[in-house]
Amino acid sequence: MKSTKPSRTLLVALALSAAGVASAQANDISGCVLTGQKGSVSLQPVNPGEITVETALPNPAWWNGDTVDQIKDGFEFCLAANIAHRAGLDKVKVISSSFPALIANQNKQKDLSMATISITDERKKVLDFSVPYFSSDIGVLVKKGVKVDQETIRTFRIGVLQGTTGASFVSDHIKPAEIRVYPENPGMYAALIAGQIDAAVNDTSIILGQASKSNGTLEVAGQYSTGESYGAIYPKASPNKEGMNRIIDEMAKDGTLAKLASTYLAEAWGADPTKVPYLKP
Repeated sequence: MKSTKPSRTLLVALALSAAGVASAQANDISGCVLTGQKGSVSLQPVNPGEITVETALPNPAWWNGDTVDQIKDGFEFCLAANIAHRAGLDKVKVISSSFPALIANQNKQKDLSMATISITDERKKVLDFSVPYFSSDIGVLVKKGVKVDQETIRTFRIGVLQGTTGASFVSDHIKPAEIRVYPENPGMYAALIAGQIDAAVNDTSIILGQASKSNGTLEVAGQYSTGESYGAIYPKASPNKEGMNRIIDEMAKDGTLAKLASTYLAEAWGADPTKVPYLKP
């Protein structure tokens, strides 16, 4: 007898179709403070009428919302919103990816990627970065009360995020007892809370946000000075590189970037990153 249940192929097709409809909805940028002259810079967005930006979620304070449809503000989202505004556009479309996939830069249906991505000489060999828009060092996230110093950290099991500069720094400079690599931040944080690792190492600007959400369970015990800066990744041969760089430079000069930092980062972190003690590798 012939089954009346939908075929696996049909279910997959329906799921993909539904996902496509959901992702077509552009995010509202009205929650962001928009500065500068609207339409002052001409861009050629990959999707007419909107800026399409790829990111990796969750990333609180930078992207406020755990899913694409929930994003309403945050430092990087509002940076993208201001790029759209100064290009004369009213919409930002957010697409989500894993961090390793994002830095592989294979998605051509975007105008830029932003996910607290550190600009490095190695990455610059294969990726086309924007001008920098934020500076950050590398921090150590532990359970509250755990002592961290130059010697004890070498005995730790340390979790790192795959493909990040934090992962390279741990293996090249800290050289702990054990390194565990995670594809996404939530899995790494869960491992830390469960006691499967002793510390999680990532950008100070990222783990301060996680510590502030932990209800006192986690804290940033120290950081390493690396002189890193964040930048957006452009698709290869993007016609918008010059225009977007101009907008980011103007936002730095007119105080917009500083305003975004004070609005979305300071409160979310619950701590001044300059007050986190520095460690020697």
